[in-house]
Amino acid sequence: MLFTIVSIGLAAVIAAILFVTLVRGRRGDAPTAAYDLRVYQDQLREVERDLARGIITEEEAGRIRNEVSRRVLEADRKLKQQTGATQAPQGANLVAGVVIVVALLGGAWLVYSRTGAPGYPDLPLSARIAAADEARQDRPRQAEAEAEAIPFPNQPAADPEHVAMVAKLRDVVAERGDDLRGYLLLARNEAALGNFQAAYKAQSKAIELKQGRATAEDFATLADMMVLAAGGYVSPEAEAALVQALNRDSSDGTSLYYWGLMQIQVGRPDIAFRIWRQLLSISQPDDPWVAPVRSQMEELAWRAGVEYTLPPLAAGPMRGPSSEDMEAAADMTPEQRQEMIRGMVANLSDRLATEGGSPQQWAQLVNALGVLGDTAQASAIWTEAQQVFAQNPQALETVRAAARAAGVAE
Repeated sequence: MLFTIVSIGLAAVIAAILFVTLVRGRRGDAPTAAYDLRVYQDQLREVERDLARGIITEEEAGRIRNEVSRRVLEADRKLKQQTGATQAPQGANLVAGVVIVVALLGGAWLVYSRTGAPGYPDLPLSARIAAADEARQDRPRQAEAEAEAIPFPNQPAADPEHVAMVAKLRDVVAERGDDLRGYLLLARNEAALGNFQAAYKAQSKAIELKQGRATAEDFATLADMMVLAAGGYVSPEAEAALVQALNRDSSDGTSLYYWGLMQIQVGRPDIAFRIWRQLLSISQPDDPWVAPVRSQMEELAWRAGVEYTLPPLAAGPMRGPSSEDMEAAADMTPEQRQEMIRGMVANLSDRLATEGGSPQQWAQLVNALGVLGDTAQASAIWTEAQQVFAQNPQALETVRAAARAAGVAE
């Protein structure tokens, strides 16, 4: 509200200045003819003084008076013409002033009311963080979200045989009660039919039956089914499953994707951006979360107040030798085979240098250089990898294992 008052006040001051200027007109300015008239009048007075001092004769004074008087009359005529042409009626100036004031104040308010947020309070960073924390605490639970969820469109029709098989599986699992494999199988098949609520209940039972031996993938799958059942919403119950997954594996892709999505939903795009940027750095191009994350990253960076350019999509793993390559290699000498391997390693090295790559690709390069006996280059690649993956211990460990095998890391 304070911003609105200050803005209107400034617009009113500017409008008042323009209004007064129009109504009162410009002071201190005079037409050129008025200036000429004053000069000629001064000349006439100067003629009288020169005549009194005896500098000029009466005849010369009369001739000068006639010439100057003629110029005075001409200047006076021009002065009347210029004054009539430049002075607008007072009423016209008043109307113009009122129009300008109304246009300035009304236009400013119209623009602000459509593009601004009149009446909206200031939102400093601390207030936004507090609001996000409150939204996170007060957001709907899983059951409420499921009740309001909109079914996913274009769901394919289920195969009747598959439906009948899942119905029998439900009966079998219900009879056995503690069949871990049965619950895991039921969870997958319920999800395949789009019965996500039944799927996550079966998955939850399977985790319970594992008695503390559940993996990060188990909890990530549970969270995935909960989010799908809630129409893409990450509920507090799904958040609890994600915490369990990330505590077991901090680099689990599914969990990181939904953890970032939850931060977006509670109003923390800054945290979501950091999570998804880390996720992209450890993901393979064909991972299912890569496409949706990349489609939102630039807008998410803007909302987070970060300058960010989406990097090009990393290529997949280095292509292994084809059957034709193997047949050709069989007829090669050892030196020729060694040269072919060096060419493939060089291609991978160039691609990682220009496009970047996954930890597995870096490990593949270090391992290949070790096989070739090029420990100096393998050591250099390992040193560079330590800088690239300094903020990602899991990825760095993948490359470290290859560096140990190549004999360039402890």
